[in-house]
Amino acid sequence: MNDATAAILHGPKDVRIERHPIPEPAPGEVLVEIGAVGLCGSDLHYYAHGENGPHVLRAPTALGHEAAGTVVAGDGPLPAGTRVAIEPAIPCGRCHACRAGRYNQCPHGRCFGSPPTHGALTGHLAVPQEFAHPLPDDFPLTSGALIEPLAVALHAVRRGPVAAGDRVLVTGAGPIGLLVLQAARAVGAGETVVTDINPGRLAHAHRLGADRTLDTSREPLPQEPLFDIALDCSGIEAALAAAAHAVRPGGTLVAVGNPPQPRTALPLAWMQRQELSLVTAFRYAGEFPAAVSLAVTGRVDLESLITARFPLERSADALRTALTDPAQLKVVIEP
Repeated sequence: MNDATAAILHGPKDVRIERHPIPEPAPGEVLVEIGAVGLCGSDLHYYAHGENGPHVLRAPTALGHEAAGTVVAGDGPLPAGTRVAIEPAIPCGRCHACRAGRYNQCPHGRCFGSPPTHGALTGHLAVPQEFAHPLPDDFPLTSGALIEPLAVALHAVRRGPVAAGDRVLVTGAGPIGLLVLQAARAVGAGETVVTDINPGRLAHAHRLGADRTLDTSREPLPQEPLFDIALDCSGIEAALAAAAHAVRPGGTLVAVGNPPQPRTALPLAWMQRQELSLVTAFRYAGEFPAAVSLAVTGRVDLESLITARFPLERSADALRTALTDPAQLKVVIEP
């Protein structure tokens, strides 16, 4: 077989099921047969609008960067049959950011599922060996696909950094917020409070161990310096500002969620008066092995975040469901 079924995005809300060539792994790469793909907000932006921030769909492209699968070919330390979680953002390895260990800031890299680079909804990916992270044979590939967003959450927690005993506020109880909650608890956070306006998501946060949840459509976040660190996973300007007022003097505010607009207003005078530290977090840099360990040992629950599953042939339905149904957390496609 030289090609396989793929879901290709041709334009906004135009997903076509086609035959697509199976890539040949180059030296140092492994060929991974994809078993599960999680849908992310960036996928939904491409699907709905044909663009995601500055990145524009200019040629038919397969989406999907949250992925796990099974090695089927390649020469190296990962034999055929090895289950792997795929780290999708591939840096150049040569620039200053890469040499400094901040390869998430590489300006020359590529990311699976970010046009024009095909993603996991092709069914197969040729992946550099060091970006294919081994999973146990009995570990569900659906959970493996969520190692990528867990790495995002863990990177944010490390960027804070969240320390043992910290009083932690998480604003936004979407998939990343729920993973940030779990990652914070895994590193020893003390009291954890999660806010959102979706009662179902808040209930899920409570099930995952949040000490308190708050529906801010009914009750505003107390504007008192209660928390050591706040991690905003919503990207919403009002939530970021409210979180800043809830952090103690000398505390830290971490911007995790992607803002919908390129510019965001902050209560800078208040933050300066309180000497708050503002930290930003983007993707991950070296967090995949730790994320795998947290998931495999059961310290983080990934499967409970999956609220819908679709076969590859119904990728358009999966994207539409994730885009329009507020009850969904993580929609997964299983090629």
